[in-house]
This record gives sequence, structure tokens and C-alpha cells, in this order.
Amino acid sequence: MQKIFIEKLNFSGLFRMVRNPFKDDRGEFSRIFCTNELSKVGWDKPIVQINRSTNYYRGTVRGLHYQQPPFSEKKIIMCESGRVWDVVVDIRAGSTTFLQYHIEELSEDSDSALIVPEGFAHGFQVLEDNTKLIYIHSEFYAESYQKGLNVKDPSLSISWPLEIKNLSSKDRDIEMINANFMGVNINEM
Repeated sequence: MQKIFIEKLNFSGLFRMVRNPFKDDRGEFSRIFCTNELSKVGWDKPIVQINRSTNYYRGTVRGLHYQQPPFSEKKIIMCESGRVWDVVVDIRAGSTTFLQYHIEELSEDSDSALIVPEGFAHGFQVLEDNTKLIYIHSEFYAESYQKGLNVKDPSLSISWPLEIKNLSSKDRDIEMINANFMGVNINEM
């Protein structure tokens, strides 16, 4: 019985992972990571961190974050409780989808997750109070290599479903994209 279904999305290397839970009268069991299944779509690195994000208030926005080489990371993002408007932006230098984004609503009921390749910025907006996300990372957090895109950048034109609230000062102060932004060189990864 296949435990994980993986669907290719509209960007090279970006996938939706759908868990196939086993359910019976006791509850349910589902797989959230499988090296055998994920290696078929390019997950070729070990898991080095698993993080949990708790978000108290509807409307909160976090992101759009990424790490520069050599600390670029692959991520799996899933919603443990509540709902989020999850956004990934392709920032791979030379990509045919450079600065385009993909939106996915993740929820505790959807059994789906995003498999995000290196070279993407990630952020989300909380759609329900007390929403929790799980992040699986292929690289350690390196603060001096973390960068971001401004969630209000007009060149991205992201249509957030709710008024943006609780944006950290760090995220609010990220400069808008200018002509000098070349993205991330995935050949350095």
C-alpha cells in the first residue's frame, strides 16, 4: 500500500505530497517522510532539522524567507493544525519561472504538504487562530545566510487573502526587489 502520493506542480522541483492515512476505529496513522518515495523526486539530502511554528492569530504573515548557498535548503512544509495560505517564490537565477509564485492552502484536514526545492523563498499567512506548521529541513539554519523577499513587494503582486498582520520588524524591513536582484545561483548548491 502506497503511503505517500507525490504530485508535480507548475515549477521545476516543486511538488505536493499527499499522505494516504490508514484509518480504523482507533484513529489514523500516516507517513510524513519516506526516503524511498522522496528520493524519486530529488530529495537527496539528509534531514537535519524538524521545526514547528505556532501562530496565534489569523492574518499573521511570516516570510518570505530563504537561505543563500552554501546553506540553501530543501523543505517539506505541512500544517499540523489550523489553515495557512502557503506561498513559495522561485528565486533561482536563470529559471524560466524566476520571481513567479505558487500558492497552496495547507490545513490539518488536507493531508497534503509542499516539497520545496532549493532556490525558493517561502512564507505563509495564517487563516485560522492557533495554526501550527511542521517544517522538515535538509540544511541547518544559518542566520547570516538567511535572506528574504518583502511580502508587500509590488513586483511580486502576491494577493494575500487577509489583511497582513503581525509582520515581524525583520520581515517588514526587507527591501523591495530592485534591478540588481539576480536570485540564487543553484549551481553553487
